[in-house]
Amino acid sequence: MRKLDESLLGHIPPFRKLGRPEIRAILDLAEPKRYAAGTAIFEEGLAAERFYLLLDGHIRVIRTTEGGDQVIALHIVAGQLFGIAAAIGRDTYPATAMAVDDCLVLSWPTSQWSNFTANYDGFATESYKVVGERMGEMNNRLVEMATQQVEQRVARAVLRLISQSGRKVAGGIEIDFPITRQNLSDMTGTTLHTVSRLMSGWEKVGLVKSTRRHIVVTDAHRLVVLSEKSG
Repeated sequence: MRKLDESLLGHIPPFRKLGRPEIRAILDLAEPKRYAAGTAIFEEGLAAERFYLLLDGHIRVIRTTEGGDQVIALHIVAGQLFGIAAAIGRDTYPATAMAVDDCLVLSWPTSQWSNFTANYDGFATESYKVVGERMGEMNNRLVEMATQQVEQRVARAVLRLISQSGRKVAGGIEIDFPITRQNLSDMTGTTLHTVSRLMSGWEKVGLVKSTRRHIVVTDAHRLVVLSEKSG
């Protein structure tokens, strides 16, 4: 990893409170790897032998229910740690991490987690902050599933995605990775038919534009209003 300049990682949460020598020491223990789109980086239930930092690309975190259905729990964007089972006291991965597009990832043996958190205060505080934020997001998702109408849930899911990975394009804000209607249904606990009906309706009134694997929000304000509508 000597070709990767530690200054390039100074803005990333686990590293931004560390000095260059500390970042260098951590990078020297890292293993880089590229994953093609659609590749599982690790799978739910397997021994958590490594933890990861996403440098480029997007990761979809997938949980499997007791009935065998898949639920998309989170999306990970570049600059975030994932697979940090040790941070929540687990020795197995609680979910599957799937590369949404081509990804560049660094990883370390899980045995290094306690070393990093004990010896690098900035690494520990920033990493556990990320864990807390993700737990908060997942709790919010559970509340949404229990209390909101389907249209609200889908609207909030789309807004969450453009907040995390939106880029400005002609006519609106595009989710900057492949996303299908099936993915949205897996995120919101509803059916593909229902998501397709909603998206088609939103396209007709000018809220979104969508193709097979891409979504552009053309009127974010109206979508926010719809996501907050009660009843």
